Amino acid sequence: MKADRTIRPIRSERDHEAALAEVERLWGARSGTPEGDRLDVLATLVDAYETEHVPIDPPDPVEAILFRMEQQGLTRKDLEPFIGSRTRVAEILNRKRNLSIDMIRRLHEGLGISAEVLIRPTRSRNAA
Repeated sequence: MKADRTIRPIRSERDHEAALAEVERLWGARSGTPEGDRLDVLATLVDAYETEHVPIDPPDPVEAILFRMEQQGLTRKDLEPFIGSRTRVAEILNRKRNLSIDMIRRLHEGLGISAEVLIRPTRSRNAA
């Protein structure tokens, strides 16, 4: 952003960095104040730029399952109704076996994990 503090579209990485610096400066501004309004507009512009230029890959299935386990305080035993035996749960979480369609359905319905995420290929153990 320029010294005149005019809000402009974010068209380059340089614009993006300047907008982020301004967002950081304004962080915590009260809503409904000129600074708060400026922060809201800049955050919207940054979000739009990042959505188009910095896409975030969804997690792989194992990461999604582990995240949901942490969120809900679940143990590996709690996954057995969705995945199968204790051994099968270990194989899935240790990336030695892929999820079956039935497992994906049960995890989606029972734990609310996106089927789109669960159907993705699991990253190899080394990449995880």
